[in-house]
Amino acid sequence: MWAIQILLAVVFGAAGAMKLVRSKEQVEHNPQFSEIHIRLLGLAELLGAIGLIVPEATGIAPFLTRVAAACLATLMGGAVATLATSRKSAAFPTVVAFMLIAVAAAR
Repeated sequence: MWAIQILLAVVFGAAGAMKLVRSKEQVEHNPQFSEIHIRLLGLAELLGAIGLIVPEATGIAPFLTRVAAACLATLMGGAVATLATSRKSAAFPTVVAFMLIAVAAAR
């Protein structure tokens, strides 16, 4: 389970960091969401990545790992819905959501 958690933390940490460090012009290129929404999604992804690893690794409030996984799975559900409405492939966020559900169930 640790390997999956680390992989997911790297994916969400990188995605969240990219959303937070992009320039205003790069962020405004996305017509579906405002700049503040994209920044908030990035912050949620970054905090979720931390939540997948730190609580379980330190033994301090390890239940927060399950909470982080469940919250990120919910976020991926939104990604699947958004991609489905724009008729794009939702395969990757679907697989990631199932991996997050597995982490939430196992921890």
